[in-house]
Amino acid sequence: MKILVTGNMGYVGPGVVRQLRRAYPQAAIAGLDMGYFSHCLTNARQLPECSLDVQYFGDVRTPPEAALANADAVVYLAAISNDPMGQQFEQATLDVNYHAAFRLARAAKRAGARMFVLASSCSVYGFAESGARTEHSEVNPLTVYARSKVLAESALAAEADDSFRVTCLRFGTACGMSPRLRLDLVLNDFVAGAMASQRISVLSDGSPWRPLIHVRDMARAIEWAVGREAGASGNFLIVNAGSDAWNLQVKDLAETVAEVIPGVEVSINRSAQPDRRSYRVDFSLFRELAPCHQPQSDLKATIAELRDSLESMGFRDADFRNSQLIRLKVLADLRSQGRLTPDLCWADDARIERTAGNERSSGLTVVLGTGAHERAAGGTL
Repeated sequence: MKILVTGNMGYVGPGVVRQLRRAYPQAAIAGLDMGYFSHCLTNARQLPECSLDVQYFGDVRTPPEAALANADAVVYLAAISNDPMGQQFEQATLDVNYHAAFRLARAAKRAGARMFVLASSCSVYGFAESGARTEHSEVNPLTVYARSKVLAESALAAEADDSFRVTCLRFGTACGMSPRLRLDLVLNDFVAGAMASQRISVLSDGSPWRPLIHVRDMARAIEWAVGREAGASGNFLIVNAGSDAWNLQVKDLAETVAEVIPGVEVSINRSAQPDRRSYRVDFSLFRELAPCHQPQSDLKATIAELRDSLESMGFRDADFRNSQLIRLKVLADLRSQGRLTPDLCWADDARIERTAGNERSSGLTVVLGTGAHERAAGGTL
């Protein structure tokens, strides 16, 4: 069995690769990533990619053919992954999150893959006052990022059939420690603020509802989706992946962080305009379909783990929102250095493409061990 994980070098990817390696110890597991955040390691005991058989450095918009060869399952984590990045890089967000996901799924199907798993988002629900959203609720995407996920889900539905099973996992807001930690996520931001300045500033009035999920629990859900049988859930499935207990208001998140980390002041802007991104989510279908892969993480334990990990890193950066732990900041720095084009291609790749007059369809391949299941012709280190 071969599993390809795109976007494996981000925040969620290392945990997904680790989970899949445990679940499928004999599988050939490959990664495909642009490498934007490959250097953003945090408290990692080893390079997360050591769990892979092969790492492809390439663009999901023009993927290397070798990445899909003999693949049985594709996990699509690749994304321009939050609202601020989507706002600044709108076309790239649509291209990576939507168009490339659809094209890669179609190419994977032609190459013989049987499973495709999309990391989608509960943000597709946008603003919903009347009760928890189910998979049958109307979507209301308020941002480019959320819209890209709705479009991807719709496009992938047409590819699903008896030979190609598609699962779209609508995740809540990710949180928790990772070998490539992000601090541009609500709970992680609150813990970082508490650690760096003993202060949590809630910019909204604190009332919006958000579902959260630990990155380890995301990995468990993805493991389930890779092995999912059609059964009653069918060849195409959209499912909210998470736990009802993790539907929380932003103000409650801040106050819980202050309980776990004593001496922290919580400031809430009660005069702020309401944040329209507010929704609760019903996870009952996921409980029914994946009883052995339910979230296991506890909110206070997640906060404590982040606190302890940041402490062991010597983290005290009160200006962390301008650091390499913020994904938009990483992309902005790469752009200012001339290393990325406006559409978020590597500048050298773009120069080669313009010279050649067509798109590149190959990428650098790194074989990570003598037991690797694949070797690419040329460009292999």
